[in-house]
Amino acid sequence: MALGKMYEQQDCALARALEEVGERWTLLVLRDCLLGARRFSDLRDRLDIPRAMLTTRLSALVDAEILERRPYAPGRYEYLPTEKGVALWPTIHALLEWGERFHPAPAGRRRIYRHVPCDRDLEAVTGRCPGCGEVPPPYEWETRPGPGAGQLVRREDPVTVALNSGPHRLLTPLP
Repeated sequence: MALGKMYEQQDCALARALEEVGERWTLLVLRDCLLGARRFSDLRDRLDIPRAMLTTRLSALVDAEILERRPYAPGRYEYLPTEKGVALWPTIHALLEWGERFHPAPAGRRRIYRHVPCDRDLEAVTGRCPGCGEVPPPYEWETRPGPGAGQLVRREDPVTVALNSGPHRLLTPLP
């Protein structure tokens, strides 16, 4: 029997948030959309997620108004983060940093982030810019591969190749 995803007996904002983003694959789908993956096939190929599961997760994120579904060709859609989805970036970044701390790649960080207007690398854990002292909004972040990128798992899907080829601005569509 499948576990339920509702927490009706919990009067807690975390419980409400988990109802929308707490299922397996959901945060990975959203992470990739924030990094610039937009199309179903790109998300499927990058995540190795079953087609039916990805369809379910994308539908739930659209229903929760975390992603917006837009046509880009007849019968084809792309998925863009809404304001509500972009607001999850600090949480996703915090989980990425937790993973870097407790599950590091032997050669070092997998991704490095930069504040584009200040042209300075962001502090890893906080996302704060040492130049201006602010935690910039996601659209001012640039990501590039760190020394540990692809060290443990080598992937050749188009999204990973694009992300590992050099700097890329968050929220900017990937090829």
